[in-house]
Amino acid sequence: MLTVTRLETQKNNPDRLNVYLDGEFAFGISRALAPWLEEGKQLSQQQIQSLQSEDQIDLAYHRALNFLSHRIRSEHEIRQKLLRAEVSEDIIQAVLEKLRDSSLVDDRDFARQWVENRNRFHPRGKRALNSELIRKGIPHQIIQETLQDLNEEKLAHDFAQKKIPKLKNLEKSAFQTKLYG
Repeated sequence: MLTVTRLETQKNNPDRLNVYLDGEFAFGISRALAPWLEEGKQLSQQQIQSLQSEDQIDLAYHRALNFLSHRIRSEHEIRQKLLRAEVSEDIIQAVLEKLRDSSLVDDRDFARQWVENRNRFHPRGKRALNSELIRKGIPHQIIQETLQDLNEEKLAHDFAQKKIPKLKNLEKSAFQTKLYG
């Protein structure tokens, strides 16, 4: 058993504490994970390892939340981001499960929103959307479900209707070339 001899707020992050055991710095931890931690408290090696593991998950979870704050992401994108940050696979699994439980990551919803966004702003055919979703790490079955009702003819027609006013002053051959493109 080791004794907590000092708890000190970190200079650059007031939400984290430096924990000193038996007079020596041992580790840093999120305040939220150990509100019960106080000077004089006895900690076993198992408790210390548990605290450190919870802290690693918490740090990776907040990194994932920050990544998600910019736009919706697939599980694959989050996994790759955390791997680049050298987070271990078991921690990534725990973070992804936590995100799924909170409905913050859902590949089916991601694929649906991706296709809707593309259709609204940068229309693509099924093959191009399929390729994009594969690159995002979406499972094949989800891609097929998402794209099964996509009407490419309607998309092409709607897109052409938007382009015609911009191309109306061109010669016929140039008009056709640009519209078909």
